[in-house]
Amino acid sequence: MLELRGVGYEADDGKEILKDINLKIDDRFVAITGPNGGGKSTLAKVIVGIAQPTSGQILLDGEDVTNLSITERARCGISYAFQQPVRFKGLRVRDLLTLAAGKDTKVTDACQYLSEVGLCAHDYIDRELNDSLSGGELKRIEIAMVLARGTKLSIFDEPEAGIDLWSFQNLIRVFEKMYQQTRGSILIISHQERILNIADKIIYLKGGRVEKYGDRESILPGLLGTSSRAACPVLTEKMEG
Repeated sequence: MLELRGVGYEADDGKEILKDINLKIDDRFVAITGPNGGGKSTLAKVIVGIAQPTSGQILLDGEDVTNLSITERARCGISYAFQQPVRFKGLRVRDLLTLAAGKDTKVTDACQYLSEVGLCAHDYIDRELNDSLSGGELKRIEIAMVLARGTKLSIFDEPEAGIDLWSFQNLIRVFEKMYQQTRGSILIISHQERILNIADKIIYLKGGRVEKYGDRESILPGLLGTSSRAACPVLTEKMEG
């Protein structure tokens, strides 16, 4: 279980981005949504250890990880998929999966991880992580890396960003399958209704504060409005931007 107690974060310029965040996350699939600039990505980075909170505590299964580095938190069982996956010239897909798994990755293992995200291991295992791969391919390879790690908590920052409709539809299927098979918790930052619709719980973050947190059935209808998705400023703001 992930627990945040009074977590705050202040930027170098003194702007308060996160304000007294109190959360307990122990469901299999939790989505964070809210207006742009509300602090969603900052919250993810604080949980992972990319950014250190200026106040409060972060606990993972009861252990205080607040002052641990990103590497130490990864060892404790936290994985993170960036909004824009990093391209590593000279590094192959096999290398990335091996690093993620913490052991030599056999072709059969790689095939399993890549097939989970709809990619053929034969076509991708020796591909370099460079500009020859599309945004959708990189997204799926990064998800395969998270699967290879098999951690307690997997965090995805707007996995739908920068990909085409076909790739997005495939990503939805990947997350649906992850939801069915995961033994840990998945935390996804997203504006997309189809992702919010498969979450157990939804966190609505606005102005650095948690305004709503509860079961999908109680939170999502209010975000979508009573008639159509167009009634939801959270979803339309992202798509129009």
